[in-house]
Amino acid sequence: MSMQLSARSQQLRLFLALSRTPHLLIDLATPMAAALLCLGQFPPVSTVLIGMITVFAGYTCIYALNDVTDYQLDRKRMGVLPKEPVCFDLDCMFVRHPLAQGLISYAGGVAWTGFWGIIALTGAALLHPVCAVIFVIGAILEVIYCKLYQFSQWKILIAATVKNLGALAAIFAVNPEPSPQFVIVVFIWIALWEVGGQNIPNDLVDMQEDSRLSAKTIPVVYGSSVSIVIILIALIASFVLGLGVVFLSPLNQKGIYLLGAILSGVFFLLFPLKRFLAAKDTSKAINLFNQASLYPLGILTTTVLCILVQYI
Repeated sequence: MSMQLSARSQQLRLFLALSRTPHLLIDLATPMAAALLCLGQFPPVSTVLIGMITVFAGYTCIYALNDVTDYQLDRKRMGVLPKEPVCFDLDCMFVRHPLAQGLISYAGGVAWTGFWGIIALTGAALLHPVCAVIFVIGAILEVIYCKLYQFSQWKILIAATVKNLGALAAIFAVNPEPSPQFVIVVFIWIALWEVGGQNIPNDLVDMQEDSRLSAKTIPVVYGSSVSIVIILIALIASFVLGLGVVFLSPLNQKGIYLLGAILSGVFFLLFPLKRFLAAKDTSKAINLFNQASLYPLGILTTTVLCILVQYI
């Protein structure tokens, strides 16, 4: 019995790797922060519970969908790399592309993706029909993004849009008629963070690999110098919008928010950006990527604190 439980636990960890669960859990902060900024207070408990299940299921599905769609490409990508051992301690339980490595079956990957997709779609429909539509659009755009890997560097705009859809769905889940100005600012804010703190830094690290696979990314097409300039502009602009968005929000305690947003932006965006620029080594972009990933978590923590202060 214990051996069976151990085997199932190992298999589950591989499926969690397929959905890049560590990064996924951090990403959940983005829609949560957007919802709270839109509402200015905590939503009903039922909305919170359904929303948390839905957003977890949605991100789990979309991340897995990326690897399912890129199955053949990832097999080529991993073909020249040593196959990672099956390992389940904390340091290596989340292996890279377990589907392409053959650690889980393609049918299993599709079933995992579909299972979480059904849960996400059901939860989204319960929150608001618009949320369900947004989820479906997100899944379609994710597939298109993957298919454009070797065709257009401008797929980065699709990536920025997909990253926004979770926040957009969360906004409609708590407010069926949000302010258009608020939605637009949040969209641009998150898009700039995705471009400057996630997508291009990640592509800089993978630049040689992407070039070998004839990929079209901003670094491959325009070079590292242009990519670094875009990162610089995008992160500074995202930092500024992260401050300005509170003035379109009903959130009270705007002073506390501004302080928290400044600290979050400085520690998770500007300081890592400064260190990256000083290093003059594109491989160090992974450090910027990792630290910028925590920025939405800082914003969420700040927003929650502002709301809690209102009740004191």
